[in-house]
Amino acid sequence: MTITSPGTSVHDLLVRAVNEKASDIFITAGSPILLKKDGKIEAADEFRMMPKDTALIIEEIFRMSGSQSYDHYLKEGDCDFSFSLPGVGRFRINTFRQRNSMAAVIRVVQLSLSDTDQLGIPQPVLELYRKTKGLILVTGPAGSGKSTTLATLINLINNRRNCHILTLEDPIEYLHNHKMSIVNQREIENDTLSYGKALRAALRQSPDVILVGEMRDLETMSIALTAAETGHLVLSTLHTVGAAKTIDRVIDVFPPGQQQQVRIQLSTVLQAIISQQLLSTPNRGGRTAVFEVMIVNPAIRSLIRESKTHQIDTLIHAGAAEGMQSMDYSLAEAVKAGTVSREDAFTFCVNPDVLSKYV
Repeated sequence: MTITSPGTSVHDLLVRAVNEKASDIFITAGSPILLKKDGKIEAADEFRMMPKDTALIIEEIFRMSGSQSYDHYLKEGDCDFSFSLPGVGRFRINTFRQRNSMAAVIRVVQLSLSDTDQLGIPQPVLELYRKTKGLILVTGPAGSGKSTTLATLINLINNRRNCHILTLEDPIEYLHNHKMSIVNQREIENDTLSYGKALRAALRQSPDVILVGEMRDLETMSIALTAAETGHLVLSTLHTVGAAKTIDRVIDVFPPGQQQQVRIQLSTVLQAIISQQLLSTPNRGGRTAVFEVMIVNPAIRSLIRESKTHQIDTLIHAGAAEGMQSMDYSLAEAVKAGTVSREDAFTFCVNPDVLSKYV
């Protein structure tokens, strides 16, 4: 199906994106509509949109979704929301203004999770569903599959444990049906004003498991740590790469006078940090996930308390028996399997010398 703007309907565009397995759609003035497939961006057609064209498309998106946030978008300059299109799929929308014109990025969300083998999530990560308290962080750049990893863990808990799962998301991506557990999903702005407000309320809603879509600020981090400390299992994400940098990022958010207390608190509640990247698979299309896995043990807890996070990478390299693996090891294994090119591995590795030894 060929799409030629400005006759393009949003419905046709979304259908095409789903059929062609695109992960994102980019709508911006001065460019054709762009689709991101397997990590590469390509034009959907040759029509270069003008500001009036992007405005028409974005107005249609708001109408189709039923979102009541159009006035908010015009006033504030950006807006996040999501919606499902029956028979087509689910989509996460971010609309914004740039150069005084309207623009949007649409993420295509899978309605159902793929088989865990196809996702390539390491078994030690999947086993984290057995944890009943503490803090699990999934980190990585935008578009690295963090939401999918978290949704997979929630799905495993839902299928195998009898408990109350509460998710706080902005916006909701994967929809979870009640199975062995009861799952309540709250969307920021639609169901609650903010992560902080929702988290404070969550502590009075008798959850066993709390998923926080993203720990964005001091208030959210502080309440999440308290929730993990008081017997809940808390899962969340950060836009960091690597376990040590993630720990430093959490601590650095707090004022200097509180940081030692937070180190102690974090050393007590942290269960695992999973850092991931998605890289193009050579020759056969698609993308491959590579993971760093840190499972917290007494030695790592001690390093966190003593502010020696720079030594954590050494313990990850030595922790294979406990299910740990470094990003460089994961990249080397992907190169050997032919799912990541040697060039990409060295581009995205942590330490080229270590990767050379593994390869």
